[in-house]
Amino acid sequence: MKQLFILLALIGFLASCRSSRAIGKAVGRKDSTAKAVTAPPTVNKIDTAQLIKNTLADVARRHIDFTTFSAKIDVDYKGTDGKGHSVKANIKMYKDSAIWLSVNATVLSIEGLRLLITKDSVKLLNKLEKTYAARGISFLQETTSLPLNLYSLQELIIGNPVYLDSNVVRYNHSNGLITLLSVGQLFRNAVTFSDADATLVHSKLIDVHTLRNRTADLTYGQYENANGILFSTKRQVIVSETGRLEVKLDFNNYVFNGEVSFPFRIPKNYSRQ
Repeated sequence: MKQLFILLALIGFLASCRSSRAIGKAVGRKDSTAKAVTAPPTVNKIDTAQLIKNTLADVARRHIDFTTFSAKIDVDYKGTDGKGHSVKANIKMYKDSAIWLSVNATVLSIEGLRLLITKDSVKLLNKLEKTYAARGISFLQETTSLPLNLYSLQELIIGNPVYLDSNVVRYNHSNGLITLLSVGQLFRNAVTFSDADATLVHSKLIDVHTLRNRTADLTYGQYENANGILFSTKRQVIVSETGRLEVKLDFNNYVFNGEVSFPFRIPKNYSRQ
């Protein structure tokens, strides 16, 4: 069940236990990503600072705000063993309140898992094993070894950048892309945006702690305009530390600010864990 739960958590991607606006400054180890985002030699420090400021302002304007969100997601994932799996997921969210997720096997289209995350709790129905589990929100971090909470999961599911710290130490602008390297308390983040519309293209996260080897590679693509909201419908996540997990997400039938409900009835014959 742990591997299935990790998959559910990663549908929301990696996330911070703090918002990108609240992460403080820190100094991490050097890495190959940092070398790829040096500022052009013709740009002086004052110009670079203004360019960074302008880019962050464009990203802030592009920030996706919402009240509710729902979607169907085709999920393909592969673990350290190299075996590939596919599931279909239905997701519903109410901003700052709840994430509801139902996962079906693609072959039989039978619901296997149902998950409800609120500000302070995580509830899981395993319909295949007829079990129910309820834990505190810290269970997300304890189970996945990742700094996850409701707010950061929602930001990542909706497609907003995370770990974009105000401590930006490098800048690069080339081939229609802008890359900023920021350093936060947990990760160094080389995050790339489209120069044309400030949409998120890629994020490379490397743990600042030298004793850990945690990295994540996040890719966002195939943007669609949903009533003025540019939304990435195809994404890929590659996470590695002691093992490796690859997840591909294909969003379809997504709706912003529609009516949502979060059905979560616990059958009497289910055993509690």
